Amino acid sequence: MKGFVCKVCGYISINGTAPEKCPVCGAPKTAFEDRQDAIKTPTDNVNLGETDKKHIPAITVVKKCGLIPEECQDVHVRIGSIQHPMEAKHYIVHIDFYLDKEFISRVILTPGALNPAAALHLKAQSGKLSAIELCNIHGAWINEADL
Repeated sequence: MKGFVCKVCGYISINGTAPEKCPVCGAPKTAFEDRQDAIKTPTDNVNLGETDKKHIPAITVVKKCGLIPEECQDVHVRIGSIQHPMEAKHYIVHIDFYLDKEFISRVILTPGALNPAAALHLKAQSGKLSAIELCNIHGAWINEADL
């Protein structure tokens, strides 16, 4: 899948344009590279291979937030239907979140100390949520869900 990739921090713009400045690290537009293969997707959505199953983010939207009950819904993202390893040699670097193709958050993960998962508390009640994870070996993978 195509995207504009920040050569400084790895952020991927998925709205079709490179931003004037990176929303994660502040790098200028000149730091972005237009890449056709920025994000991996499965070749066969019906018969997923083991690599697909370890990298595609699984998104769960919980309509009623337990922490902030007023105008909030939880989004839980787990990397892979088969849990991805979090070892020093093979791990998920970060998970980026987008709402309607616009960046909203990055969660940085540390190998050894964390599981490959993250959660957000969203004010938005509708839209398309995208989660892009970056594996240090296998690159970036995406999944999307409607809120």
